[in-house]
Amino acid sequence: MTNAALHVARTGLDAQAARMRVIANNLANVNTTGFQRERAEFQTLSYQTITAPGAASSGDNRYAVGLSLGSGVSMTGVSRINTQGSLNATENPYDLAIQGEGYFQIVKPDGTTAYTRAGNFQVSAEGQLVTSEGFPLQPDIRVPEGITAVTIGADGKVTASIAGQTDVSEVGQIEIARFANPAGLLPLGDNLYQATQASGEPQTGVPGSEGRGAIRQGALEASNVNVVQELVDMIETQRAYEVNSKMIQSTDEMLRNANQQL
Repeated sequence: MTNAALHVARTGLDAQAARMRVIANNLANVNTTGFQRERAEFQTLSYQTITAPGAASSGDNRYAVGLSLGSGVSMTGVSRINTQGSLNATENPYDLAIQGEGYFQIVKPDGTTAYTRAGNFQVSAEGQLVTSEGFPLQPDIRVPEGITAVTIGADGKVTASIAGQTDVSEVGQIEIARFANPAGLLPLGDNLYQATQASGEPQTGVPGSEGRGAIRQGALEASNVNVVQELVDMIETQRAYEVNSKMIQSTDEMLRNANQQL
């Protein structure tokens, strides 16, 4: 039994260490544009059933609760909390935020499409709207030379005022993607996500339509990390880790006493 207790306490240490890593990542990205906080999720490991509930005890009597001993805990995954981060004005016309559900579509160098909430775009030498890594926005948006102003509407329509012309010119239409299960997106780093079978296929369309969020020009979505909540979770995790560590120490003392007495 004491050896089993050592194993159970070890699984607890591993689980709390993993949760602490998730919390550390949240705090590290507290100022990352469009970052969505993550939460560690756990489940019990298998149980050893010694007496099943309802099994015969004596005569016509049956056990009311039974006897099952757990074997510990394991981390099942890291879920992403998709709440809206606050929108901070930047006065940069190429900074975009999504107010509501949805993701910008980005073309990676290998030609595949990735998704992001970070809308801190730049204009390349060719006039293309790209991320800070140089990955182009999809659909392709190209800003013509000689413009005096660029306007991006809540519906994603991009228009430009060109020097010497009285009428504005439409230069493109931004589309965003929704997912049935955005928590199922695979994080790739660089603020990018990849669609998976768990997330479902992307449902692309005009911002503000069919449940998609609207675009806000000249603003960026801040991280939705709550520092106070993360610090509370960190203290809770630290205490749980210490308790499991104490359990290993106590179990070791029990084994030592047993060896000395036998």
